[in-house]
Amino acid sequence: MKNLETVHRLLGERELDAVVIKEGNCLRYFSDFTGGEGTLVVGKDYNILYTDSRYVESASYEAKCFEVRDIGRKKYSECIAEIFGEKEVHKAGFEGNTILLRDFRQMTEAVPAVTWEDISPDIEEIRMIKNSLEIVNIERAEAIGDLAFNKILNFIRPGVTEKEIAMELERIMQTNGASGQSFETIVASGTNSSMPHAHVTDKEIEYGDFIIMDFGCKFEGYCSDMTRTVVVGKANDEQRKIYQTVLDAQRAALDVIKEGMVCSEVDKVARDLIANAGFGEYFGHGLGHSVGLEIHEAPSLSPKCSRVLQENMLMTVEPGIYLPGFGGVRIEDLVLITKDGYRNLTYSRKDLVEL
Repeated sequence: MKNLETVHRLLGERELDAVVIKEGNCLRYFSDFTGGEGTLVVGKDYNILYTDSRYVESASYEAKCFEVRDIGRKKYSECIAEIFGEKEVHKAGFEGNTILLRDFRQMTEAVPAVTWEDISPDIEEIRMIKNSLEIVNIERAEAIGDLAFNKILNFIRPGVTEKEIAMELERIMQTNGASGQSFETIVASGTNSSMPHAHVTDKEIEYGDFIIMDFGCKFEGYCSDMTRTVVVGKANDEQRKIYQTVLDAQRAALDVIKEGMVCSEVDKVARDLIANAGFGEYFGHGLGHSVGLEIHEAPSLSPKCSRVLQENMLMTVEPGIYLPGFGGVRIEDLVLITKDGYRNLTYSRKDLVEL
């Protein structure tokens, strides 16, 4: 298993005797175990997955490269102490970004002689580059989202509520192969659309409303993400101007995105265009982020991110303009970074749809 091989490489590079991994998505990434409850202990010549009786059988099927052990009535920290003593572990890596303080205290108290090193940056680095299977799964999830968007256009009409639209999007995705949602579906209409992460409400759709729909689903555990904004009825001049500005900003960012570009530089291209159009103060969030087993992964397209894009990273590109009391627009595609540019995994139309 290639993902597990990266952990063994990390042991050598960081001169560690073992690595302990507890976070649910990392459990799946490095072992294929989908239960979410357990602990991996990986050493130079052993791979052990500790879990409880609820998951032992399924883990033995999924985590083919691991010895699966039932923790029984012990704490995970006690199991770690036992294997560390058996294998004479003196220096171990842990996930500083995600481990609970309680769990870390229990581990350090159980093995007081062990030196611990935070390997969160290393794990983040490993997971940023997607392998071929990850790309296939994310592409399949995004295709389900595209299908949902095309179908929802026939469902939207004055009188239906934001909540009903969100439920229909989710129904379409689940009946077409999705195992669940990537995140809480956003459907924001009228003045609600000025809030980038608005919660769905019982507000009824009205003529003249902008409707932002930001949604995604999971396929084989991997997330998709897309946003489209439509207008019910005929758009007015201000709506057209805002929409076209956001679309131009996205196209400008896509024109430059490729391997070797610094994330903040891609963000700046879109941000400058929006600012020059007079809407700079109304674009507050970053231009995009990576996706994978989690909906927000590193790196991000933001003013503060200095990472360099690499081939086979997956990034959203989602500029927006949000005017309080008026409404907002966001257009989001999911793209695969290539040496010469990108491959867009989102195929839904981006011209201004008037329903």
